[in-house]
Amino acid sequence: MRTLIALLLLTTPAYAWEFTPLPVCTLTETTDEGTMTVTYDASLPEYAITITLADTTWPDALTFGMAFAGGDALSIGTNRHIISGDGRTLTVRDRGFGNVLNGLEFNTRAYAIADDVTVGFDLEGIAPAMAAFRDCPAVNMT
Repeated sequence: MRTLIALLLLTTPAYAWEFTPLPVCTLTETTDEGTMTVTYDASLPEYAITITLADTTWPDALTFGMAFAGGDALSIGTNRHIISGDGRTLTVRDRGFGNVLNGLEFNTRAYAIADDVTVGFDLEGIAPAMAAFRDCPAVNMT
């Protein structure tokens, strides 16, 4: 019985926030619903948040928003998002991302929202990856 439980645990996807410094500073989380990627490219210089849905497409919404819940809750929005040709990926780019980084770091859940599509991300365990992202030499943002 213990062997069966161990095998079941090994086959369950282990989701965790990940940081990579190259080729650009990147913070990533993948869930059953989709993937959230935050990047900073010092050569531009520009931040981006990209959310790719696993099983659906983003609507052609006039605005995109993010809501952060738990801890230091806040909501932010923009009309400067772009949606990929296949409709699965939504991206927002900007030179300042303090609210996004703080929302991710100091809350327990993040929700990406466009019209009637909402995708949630668990922020538990983000602290080490966020610290590495903020310490990335190209970011230099606290």
